[in-house]
Amino acid sequence: MKAEVDAAKCQGHARCWEICPEVFMLDEEGFGSVQTPEVPPALEAKAGEAADNCPERAIVLS
Repeated sequence: MKAEVDAAKCQGHARCWEICPEVFMLDEEGFGSVQTPEVPPALEAKAGEAADNCPERAIVLS
């Protein structure tokens, strides 16, 4: 599974990072980004939960 954050949609709620800091991180302005683009199988459920909790639906998992 691959993870991406659509920077144009992200509003900096930081829910992705709070739920799955192993995959997501915050940039210097507090907006979400991906630190582990290739999500390990063991973290797929947490990454999915993070995507489901993003108010802007800025997280793309494929």
